[in-house]
Amino acid sequence: MSAIFEAIDDSLARWIARQPMFFVATAPLAADGHVNVSPRGLDCFSVLDGSTVAWVDLTGSGAETIAHLRENGRICVMFSSFGPQPRILRVHGRGRVETAGEVFDDVVARHPSLIGPRAVIVVDVDRIADSCGWGVPRMQLVDDGERGIMGPWAEKKGPQGLVRYRTQKNLESLDGLPALSLDEV
Repeated sequence: MSAIFEAIDDSLARWIARQPMFFVATAPLAADGHVNVSPRGLDCFSVLDGSTVAWVDLTGSGAETIAHLRENGRICVMFSSFGPQPRILRVHGRGRVETAGEVFDDVVARHPSLIGPRAVIVVDVDRIADSCGWGVPRMQLVDDGERGIMGPWAEKKGPQGLVRYRTQKNLESLDGLPALSLDEV
């Protein structure tokens, strides 16, 4: 019914690659801070090795994941099958934010169709576990599964417009924690 895995092997990596979305959970240290769960889609996720995963973090209206990781590093990434075979996979670890450099360039290059990356989130995995997923409904994707909004939105804004947007929306979290710095936007 459930299992704990030593590493993300080829079989798990293939299963992860077939999932059209995943969820990211982070939280600040403050007891009254906002816990954040973000859905992620598009072709942005990479298994770098058996104990390291990463994804391209696109420009968005908030920067909770970035702020929480910079404060404390705690993260859980969850994949859930919505198809005929039920399964939930949780990947726990310590996350970090890369806004430039070799790791950023490598992960972004793995996903060339994405426009407007603001960061790459890298997770050093310390626990991988699955569970049954029997309570998750079966659902089917519509068409190709992507809404086709994110890329055109980023293209229309252009590089300078994305910088302005990130300056307005991504410098701090809901709780006032620092997220992106001005030299990273």
